[in-house]
This record gives sequence, C-alpha cells and structure tokens, in this order.
Amino acid sequence: MCQLDVKNAFLNGDLEEEVYMCMPPGFEKPGKCCKLKKALYGLKQSSRAWFERLRLVMKKHGYKQGNGDHTLFVKRRESKVTLLLVYVDDMIVIGDDKEEIARLKGLLSTEFDLKDLGKLKYFLGIEIARSGTTLVLSQRKYTLDLLKETGKLGCRPASTPIDAGHKLVSKDGELLCEEAKGRYQRLVGKLYS
Repeated sequence: MCQLDVKNAFLNGDLEEEVYMCMPPGFEKPGKCCKLKKALYGLKQSSRAWFERLRLVMKKHGYKQGNGDHTLFVKRRESKVTLLLVYVDDMIVIGDDKEEIARLKGLLSTEFDLKDLGKLKYFLGIEIARSGTTLVLSQRKYTLDLLKETGKLGCRPASTPIDAGHKLVSKDGELLCEEAKGRYQRLVGKLYS
C-alpha cells in the first residue's frame, strides 16, 4: 500500500463550459477579461473537471471504476489486481501486482505532477499500521489533535458529555457570535469525520 499526492490537481482539469474572469490585479485592461482554458482553484467546476481528466486517463490504461464507489479504479491482470482509490488529490494504491503498481505510478507521473509519499501511514485522519498480515486502523492522532485544538488535552474521560439529570432549556444561555458559532460547527463536523 502506498500513498500518492497530485500537486495542483485542479489545474489539470479541462473546462467544458465557457468561463470568463476579470484580469488579476496588475494585469487589468479596461473593458477586457479573459477566457479560462483550464480549471482554477475556487471554481465550482474545478473538482469535477480534475476528476474527469483522471477518469479518462485511468480508463485509457485499462482501469475500470468500481460499481459502488466511482473514486475506486480497478485493474485485473491474470489472477492479480491493482486498486487506486482517490480522495480529491490524494491517492492510495494497493494490490498484489507489483509490476502494474510501478507502471501505474509511472503513468500517473507522466500525466500529472505527482509526489510519491511512500508507504501508507496516515490518510484522512486515520493512522494505518501493519503487523504481519494485519492492518490496524486508528484515529488516535486525530483525536489527540482535536483535544489539543479544544484545550482539553489533559482532561479526564467522562462517560457522558453532561451531568445525568441536567435539564436543558431552550432559553438558557446566550446566542453564540458568528465566530464562535462557526468554530462550534467545525468541531462538531470533525467529530463526524
């Protein structure tokens, strides 16, 4: 299992629709704008354009998309299999066909600015450790980082987040300011990651 990262992935996407933008500061000309040929970060279409480009490259080289997950690409050769799993610009390559894995890395690096991050150790907040034929998945680091971010690193564990029997009333407390509300929403979102 190895991990790859595509640098500036969204810049690899070709735009299907016409998109115009104002010239960047320092390049402005009155009454002039520019037509984009490639996707840019910040465009709604960028992630779709990038993924479509990747999908076409994978298809051209004999990979098929998974039925249940379109970000999974599979190639079978004889009795061997190679899998590529994509999350935005991060990729995991796994399989028992070492020759095909090397070929896939070469192919991707000719198409995109690719960085080989080596053996998979950490992906999307999950630590991956190998022990013989066993894989151990853990979110210990993610949890510690979350505790550190909230200033709760030294706190003792509790069986419930609030005292049993505590009555919550909708009119208790003050409304959060927008900044605190945003921080609260981000933290709750991280608990569901």
